[in-house]
Formats: sequence, structure tokens, C-alpha cells
Amino acid sequence: MRAVLLRLGRGARRLSRSWTALITLVLVVALVVVAYRAGTRTAPVDDTVGNVPRVGPADGQAVDAYRTAVSAELAALPAGQPVWALVALSAYQRPGALPALLDGYAVSRVVARVPLPGVQTQLVTLVVDRLAVDVPAGMNRIASDKERAAADAATAAKSAPSADLTAVYTAAADVQRREAVAYRQLCACVYAAVVRAAPDRLRALAQRPGIRVVDPAPEVSRLDRATFVPLLPEQSGTVGPPSDNSAGPSTTPSPTAAG
Repeated sequence: MRAVLLRLGRGARRLSRSWTALITLVLVVALVVVAYRAGTRTAPVDDTVGNVPRVGPADGQAVDAYRTAVSAELAALPAGQPVWALVALSAYQRPGALPALLDGYAVSRVVARVPLPGVQTQLVTLVVDRLAVDVPAGMNRIASDKERAAADAATAAKSAPSADLTAVYTAAADVQRREAVAYRQLCACVYAAVVRAAPDRLRALAQRPGIRVVDPAPEVSRLDRATFVPLLPEQSGTVGPPSDNSAGPSTTPSPTAAG
């Protein structure tokens, strides 16, 4: 009897070891499968990241070449759904002139700068819904921002550690103040707009007085994923940033968004 019990005990221990080995094997196989699937699964890709269309002329491009290319693209645009387009104006305009100039078109953005001679002033993009209301309101917000910036620069000039830095901050404060005054007076500073319309409507807009060029952008699907850099009214030879003879730090040639 004792011998039988010993044999049963050894069998139970072998069976226990077998089950332990089997469970271990199953776990190892499961981990291998999970690791394989994790290594070979294709991760979701956001194809909009890093893909930001730039609409407008390129730096160094001949203005006439840009206008010719854009006109050809606009003429060849097939009829169909509305597309976004960058509309460059022939001259800087006051807010009050925009509703008539762009009458009948859905405008989502306007681009402005204070055209101070010899100063590379900031390019600002205003988000708009109602031209007659939103552009003046946006200009007043910019004026407030510029006034604060001028005060900050003037304060920095007083504590600058060198005469050179004092001159830089003083010049910057002067430019900011001049910009603030211009925007507060609702200056003739708007020189471009972003509109959405059908191709035939864009071609009609390009023929209006006061419109310099309409640059269609069918590649743009979302405004917040695109950069619009319009042709300046004074540019006639080669595209480039405005001249800057001021002593202050230069500003970026890319438009800065403002609500």
C-alpha cells in the first residue's frame, strides 16, 4: 500500500510539473505573439503634421514671373467646388474700403502692415467674419498690443547696459508707437485677403479694379494648416522683405496671426 501511495505521489508531482511547464509555455507564446504584433502593427499617421502649404510668392522670385504663373493657374482651374485663394491688393486700404472692394465674397482673413518708409514693420493676419466690424476691432487690439510693446521697450532702454542696446530699444519703442498710432487711426494698412469661392468667381474677382493678383490654393483644406504670405503693393521687381533702415531689431516677414 505504501508503495502505491509513493507511486501516486510521484505521479502527482510529475503532473504538477507538466501543468506548470504547459502554463509557462502558453504565457511565453502569448508574450511572443503580443510583441510581434506590437512590432509589426502600423501606427496611425497624421499626414497633416509637417505638411503646411505656403501660399504666395517665394523670396527671390521675380514679381512678374509670379503673377504670370498665378494667372495661368487660375485660368486652368477646373470648375467645381469652392477653393481658398490669396488676394493681393494693388494698394494698402483702410478698413472702410474693404466691403466694397470684396463685395460678394466670403473673406476669412485679411493681412495688414503699417507701411512706414524704410521700416520692416510686422505683418499681421486678422481673422474676420464681418469685414466692416472685425477689421476695425482687430486694428484696435493690435494698437493696444503695440502700445504695451512700446512701453516695454522704453523701459528696457532705460536699464540697457550699453549705449548700443539703448539705441536699439529706443528705436524699437519708436516703431511700436508709430504702428500703434496708425492702427488706432484705422490706417490704410490692409493689403491682402484670404477668400473662398468657386473658380469662376475667383477669375471674376481677379478682374476687379484694386485687385492685383488672385493666387488660388486648391491644396489648402484647412486655414489653420496653411501659411499665407502675400505680395506687397510696393513690390515690383524681386520678392523680398520690406527695406529696413531702422536701428531696431528686424521683424519677421511672415504674417503673425491676431484674433
